[in-house]
Amino acid sequence: MKKVGLLVLSALTAFGADKKDVVQRLDESAAVLHEIMATPDKGIPRDLLEKAHCVVIVPGLKKGAFIVGGQYGKGFVTCRRNGAWTAPAAVRVEGGSVGFQIGGQETDVIMLVMNESGAKRLLDETKFTLGGEASVAAGPIGRQTSAQTDAGMKAEILTYSRSRGVFAGLALTGATLRPDMDDNAVLYGKRLNTREVVETQKPPAAAQRLLAELNTYSPREKAADR
Repeated sequence: MKKVGLLVLSALTAFGADKKDVVQRLDESAAVLHEIMATPDKGIPRDLLEKAHCVVIVPGLKKGAFIVGGQYGKGFVTCRRNGAWTAPAAVRVEGGSVGFQIGGQETDVIMLVMNESGAKRLLDETKFTLGGEASVAAGPIGRQTSAQTDAGMKAEILTYSRSRGVFAGLALTGATLRPDMDDNAVLYGKRLNTREVVETQKPPAAAQRLLAELNTYSPREKAADR
């Protein structure tokens, strides 16, 4: 009986730690978006954010994730639905090979999913490869994209990174994106895939800061009018 009690206590402690980690990651995602968008001359163009169907934020992608493929980053995706940003679904980014060296520093990553086909892949597939199943390009930075080349504007996903304070577009070719059903279980009480979270769940209290930041820079009224 004593052994059973210890096992229950251990499980509850582990769950508490997991929830703390997930909540902290949500808060870090909000902070990343705020810090990047607060510098409009060097941030994500507002007009691109307003056109995005979904946004993926991965705060603190770990060392080696795109070099040896043995490590990964964890973050969240939220999509537009009925003019509002949905509850965030947990995702993992793994592996890949890019012409960029992380150099031991954690790297914040933001992805804009720009069209319906990209959003469908994100919601329906258990795992897909950027630059493989989904076309990907480094996103432009600055206030507006009107003066930018449209060479990469047909990509399903535009990607950005921030490392050592430097923010830039980055094509994460070869990286894989998949649902993190364990973290979704922590947030919503059951293992859900990305579509199930986006279409059936109400945003938890822990996600309010992230959604508030998204509504600040891409208000639901504008999204509803598109």
